[in-house]
Amino acid sequence: MNNDIILLGHGSGGRLSHQLLDELIIPTLTGIDSSGQNDAAVLGELSGKIAYTTDSFVVDPIFFPGGTIGSLAVHGTVNDLAMMGAKPLWLSAGLIIEEGFSKDDLKTILADMRSAADSAGVKIVTGDTKVVPRGKADKIFITTSGIGVIEHNFQINGANAQPGDVVIINGTIGDHGIAVMAGREGLDVDTEITSDSAALNGIISYLITEFGSSIHVLRDPTRGGVATTIKEIAQQSAVSITLHEESLPVKPAVRGVCSILGLDPLFVANEGKLLAFVSPDSAEAALASLRKHPLGVNAAIIGTVEKSPAGRVQMETVVGGVRSVDMLSGEQLPRIC
Repeated sequence: MNNDIILLGHGSGGRLSHQLLDELIIPTLTGIDSSGQNDAAVLGELSGKIAYTTDSFVVDPIFFPGGTIGSLAVHGTVNDLAMMGAKPLWLSAGLIIEEGFSKDDLKTILADMRSAADSAGVKIVTGDTKVVPRGKADKIFITTSGIGVIEHNFQINGANAQPGDVVIINGTIGDHGIAVMAGREGLDVDTEITSDSAALNGIISYLITEFGSSIHVLRDPTRGGVATTIKEIAQQSAVSITLHEESLPVKPAVRGVCSILGLDPLFVANEGKLLAFVSPDSAEAALASLRKHPLGVNAAIIGTVEKSPAGRVQMETVVGGVRSVDMLSGEQLPRIC
């Protein structure tokens, strides 16, 4: 029997399953003592509205410059809660592992999940593990759910963009999508491109504490990139949004790879970026505050909100023209998260 790889027996619920859980998964991922291992986690009481989210991660490759499928799963779930103005507290993690997967790789992924959760101040409190035969999955898939609490009364959601709002992003766009693509295709670029994968709950808590009711919308532009997310908000809030091309922060290396591949950075996925729709009287102060945070050094104002026509998004180009911006059509970069 090969002790270095995952076997179908590890998903049987028997002796091998318990060995995998007790010797690898639980010690690495959560550290929950055997006396506390039950069919469900019992959570503490909350003093506010409950936010709940769920997501699945199938990124290829599972190890990419700047992160792994493990850290990405935690960051993505934490960020979905934070975009509602919630304080993320607890996560669950479901693992679907392909027979033959390396135990060493699994341990690395679990350790990255634990490290990302610890850094974000959240706990992984429950989960599940399944093993499928060779060829029925691709190495490992992860499904996560998260629970958080909203401890304020500010209205922060995708339907709350208001005419006059200023659109701020906390940094450069397209980093994650191009990092994953470079890792997948073995692209040789002069400058190292790394994913921006990060937990944003800290910087968002900072924003809410400082600017409160001036923040109307928070959203992380993941799959489909900034363009698709902005279009979603324009439709949800029934407003018109104008982006300024010259203000969009894009790293030269990312722009170069996009040019080679025929991609538009505006549609490339991000995993550590937030879009904040802020009232105009607070926009400059919010921008200055963001730039003081490690995850907001390259923050920029990239757009404005008008009343009509509802659902329209347009771009003021660097050459002085205006072009329409729509959602991503099809799958530009599959399995990006």
